[in-house]
Amino acid sequence: MLVDAPSFTVKMAETKDELMAAQALRYQVFIQELGGNGDLVDHHDQLERDRFDPFFDHMLLIDNASEAVVGVYRLLREDQASQAGQFYSEDEFDLSLLRNSGRKLLELGRSCLHPDFRGGTAIYHLWAGLADYVTLHGIEILFGVASFHGTNLQKLAHPLSMLHHNHLAPDTLRAKAKAYQSMDLIARDGLDRRRAMVETPALIKAYLRLGGCVGDGAFVDHKFNTTDVCLILDSARMTDGQKRIYASERKRS
Repeated sequence: MLVDAPSFTVKMAETKDELMAAQALRYQVFIQELGGNGDLVDHHDQLERDRFDPFFDHMLLIDNASEAVVGVYRLLREDQASQAGQFYSEDEFDLSLLRNSGRKLLELGRSCLHPDFRGGTAIYHLWAGLADYVTLHGIEILFGVASFHGTNLQKLAHPLSMLHHNHLAPDTLRAKAKAYQSMDLIARDGLDRRRAMVETPALIKAYLRLGGCVGDGAFVDHKFNTTDVCLILDSARMTDGQKRIYASERKRS
């Protein structure tokens, strides 16, 4: 158990049933809500799964009132990626700079919350569990694919351009999209920053507030009906920022 609070418990999945509960929530969000699909998606039992699931740790956010899994994170350390043959993100992004950085890596993926628990404090409990996991394993760099819904780049031009102009990762950590789609779609002086922020998913904005940055270029994933960016976060900045945000949210809750 990583976090135990009056409203929520954060723990790692330990049983097949707990893993299936995570996959069921992922199905609800990524398949039913966002219109994605995948080679191993089980539409009969309504489970979103793939070949990487056996290698990841699966962090669960459990609503203590209903005992239902209402949030998940999928976590892959370097040693687990070696067993899987790669990081999940390497299908979309060249991670050579991250791999050669000499720093300890953790890949984040499949992050989602049940619709009833968005906009509240649930995500901060999940992040508190993530912070504990990062400390436990001595993680230095967190990264992973973050998605915009849809594949129409013109509709995403403002948020993608905002990320390109204002939030690129340092050269030494800048992963690059393989099927490269430039995010430099609107010149800096033509960018509507307010529109860009409104059209940026809440999770991406949250990572930006914690000091996160993005790789070079986007990857258009037609199978999942998303446009993906590679988010990169230095753990030292994440833990300090996360504690401040988490503490303030807990005071308001």
